[in-house]
Amino acid sequence: MNRRHFMKTLGVAGASLAGGAARAAEQAATPEFFGVLVDTTRCIGCRSCELACAEEAGLPLPDIENDGALAEERDTSESCWTLVNRYQTSQGDVFVKRQCMHCWQPACVAACLTRAMYKTATGPVIWRSPQCMGCRFCMVSCPFDVPKFEYDEWNPKIQKCNLCWQRLEQDRKPACVESCPTDALMFGRKRDLMEIARTRIYNHPERYVHKIYGEYEVGGTGWLYLAAVPFEELGFRTDLGTTPYPEFTRDFLYGVPLVLFGLPALLYGLHELSEPQGREPAGEE
Repeated sequence: MNRRHFMKTLGVAGASLAGGAARAAEQAATPEFFGVLVDTTRCIGCRSCELACAEEAGLPLPDIENDGALAEERDTSESCWTLVNRYQTSQGDVFVKRQCMHCWQPACVAACLTRAMYKTATGPVIWRSPQCMGCRFCMVSCPFDVPKFEYDEWNPKIQKCNLCWQRLEQDRKPACVESCPTDALMFGRKRDLMEIARTRIYNHPERYVHKIYGEYEVGGTGWLYLAAVPFEELGFRTDLGTTPYPEFTRDFLYGVPLVLFGLPALLYGLHELSEPQGREPAGEE
């Protein structure tokens, strides 16, 4: 193998790496995402969003009038994709809606080996059953502990809010947003939602803490929150930082193709170059 063939061998490995980088760049060039702004100062704890979500997703309908769910803090589950919790704060009772945060760079999507967890072009993070192999890495990786597994089902699924992505394709708002009677939920593009949130804080600085939760957390999320009290009082995690979780593993993941393709090609080429050129097979003159 001469030097020309050696460089061609390396070129194949380089093309593989370049192709992966090009695909990553193409995926990064997505259109502006949709999201939801939650103004907790407007939420009255009616839980209409819970009922609308259950009806839309075909989940068990909650008895929002009689189940007493607001008496304790709850978490989402495989049968409850969104819920409202009540918190006793320094400013009195505050109601907060919970669901998947639909991160801009989701850790669950980065951790999924089969692309079953997928971020759509318009922003919703969805789970696709045919691709799932049941590893549940999405559950472990999520900083908000959102994806839930149906342990008691014979054909279990990963369950979580999908931002009503099928409604979005029909130019309709998410069911929870459409059902809110106090406009505590506002659907739109993040740029517009951020402008609205900043305007509310500027016009009423005494009403809101001067922070928009979800603007920077783990690189930014599709759901944004305004509140009258520090977010620690509302059960929000404030220790997540601003770096998207997939960034922590980027260098390692980029190194894997180099090890699998680049290094073997390099070693093979060096071996061929070290062999004497034109050597005759053993036993022959």
